[in-house]
Amino acid sequence: MEQKDKEHLIQLAKAYLNENLLRIVISNPAIKEEISKVKIRPLLLKGNLIFQAEELTGTQAFHKNFSAEECAGYLSELLDGRFRQLELESGKGQVRILVSKKGTLSFKEKRHLPKMEAAPLVSEHNRQKSYILKEGTPIPFLVDLGVMTEEGRIIKSRYDKFRQINRFLEFIEDILPRLYSDRENVIIDFGCGKSYLTFAMYYYLHELKGYSIRVIGLDLKQTVIDDCNRLREKYGYEKLDFYHGDIASYEGVDHVDMVVTLHACDTATDYALAKAVRWGASVILSVPCCQHELNKQMNNEQMAPVFQYGLIKERLAALYTDALRAEILENNGYRTQILEFIDMEHTPKNILIRAVKQGGRKNNRKEIKEIMEYLHGKLTLFDLLSE
Repeated sequence: MEQKDKEHLIQLAKAYLNENLLRIVISNPAIKEEISKVKIRPLLLKGNLIFQAEELTGTQAFHKNFSAEECAGYLSELLDGRFRQLELESGKGQVRILVSKKGTLSFKEKRHLPKMEAAPLVSEHNRQKSYILKEGTPIPFLVDLGVMTEEGRIIKSRYDKFRQINRFLEFIEDILPRLYSDRENVIIDFGCGKSYLTFAMYYYLHELKGYSIRVIGLDLKQTVIDDCNRLREKYGYEKLDFYHGDIASYEGVDHVDMVVTLHACDTATDYALAKAVRWGASVILSVPCCQHELNKQMNNEQMAPVFQYGLIKERLAALYTDALRAEILENNGYRTQILEFIDMEHTPKNILIRAVKQGGRKNNRKEIKEIMEYLHGKLTLFDLLSE
């Protein structure tokens, strides 16, 4: 990095590293095997303003706390050959920095016009989160789905849904590098239901981020599909379509780039995951639900003292099922993570399986079979992908 670029970067960082900062995201690593992304946010810790960096690597996240001056130096270090992009969002403005292959920095800054003095955007450690979809700005589909008022205020009883939608969009944000910028991306949402998240995904990817996409929602309830198609016509979402149909038998497209399956019940999740693998989807996002299959089969003498408690057995079966699903996806060439979707206080269905196609298969088929034999059970996904 040239000295003039470094000085400009430090100067910009100091101007924005204050209580008005919303977030900083550093992405596009030069070395893929190391830290994949860094997210920075402001916090008040014991009355002092600090900046917490979250370094994401594989399935782990590491946190570091900095003062404003230390954080400016940290950003300079990250952009000096390690990462190629920085995006900063603040109540005072926005900054985007790109790093060329030769190490030259290009800066794009958009300052917001001064407004009436407002309270700082940061509060204590448990402050209200800064969401991707902002409260205060009316979003038509959220208004029609009963989450937001026409003035852009979140309806109190629907705040958990608003939080869930934003959490889902954070997962989408993380996989943006896997989507194509030079052609249309085909995305299927199996079991879309009322399609809160389907509309949010389309709005975020197409309206906010400008990706060329075609999104297909599929559900077994015809009345729900009719309502969703009425809404998408109202919004003019030309590349969003909803169809009545079954996950296992759907053959409406010949290739898919991303498969989303949220709360597909029991083995419906397995059929959706198997479809995604056969299509060679680049990204899979799945929140499983009602994992009865293994629970009905599961039997083991050594575990009998534990399995005798029905509730414990049910929860273990759900965890075993999703862990095995993740391993089966690894066996089929996906790097798989099991992540928390939303906090337990809001719903017990809080596990999201995120799988990104990496190419190389994990040689774990023998271990998967041994675990199923130990539990005296078998998974539909294992059989489907063994055919």
